[in-house]
Amino acid sequence: MDFRSMLEEALEAWSYTRGGVLEEARNLPEKDFGFRASEKSRSIIELLQHVIESGLLMSGELSRPDGDFRRKSYEGLLIEYARGISGMRSKRQLLAALRQTHTDGEKRIRAAGELHMLQLINRFDGKKGTRLAWMNHGISHEEYHRGQLAVYARLVGRVPALTKRIHG
Repeated sequence: MDFRSMLEEALEAWSYTRGGVLEEARNLPEKDFGFRASEKSRSIIELLQHVIESGLLMSGELSRPDGDFRRKSYEGLLIEYARGISGMRSKRQLLAALRQTHTDGEKRIRAAGELHMLQLINRFDGKKGTRLAWMNHGISHEEYHRGQLAVYARLVGRVPALTKRIHG
């Protein structure tokens, strides 16, 4: 049996989830990227920007020796980690950023190492949790937005990418 560390399993889960977000985004025509499900919902562009920003924030803060999700406001952390993402609007830019920021984030987390990821960090809610558990929270967050993209696909008259894959 092949042994894989908890960190490698978490990185694999993030890769699978980010791949799914990419697949759903590729499935949507660029002409629909301005679509939003309601007046108060994010557009497809804004959802993708948010996934990119959140992944940058997650990998950046989790890999820092002094990582702490409360060391700055959420907006302050976004300014630190996700500068320039809000200006990305084209499908090509967003897909490239989804790929590159995941690659970069994975490298940062892998370089920090598994022992580092088992250490405690201050979460957004002020409680302590392991960095690895909080990484799993970040993966779940991305999966949530992947589901939103699948619903948006239906709302613009498309079959979600995952459904296409399942049904051949």
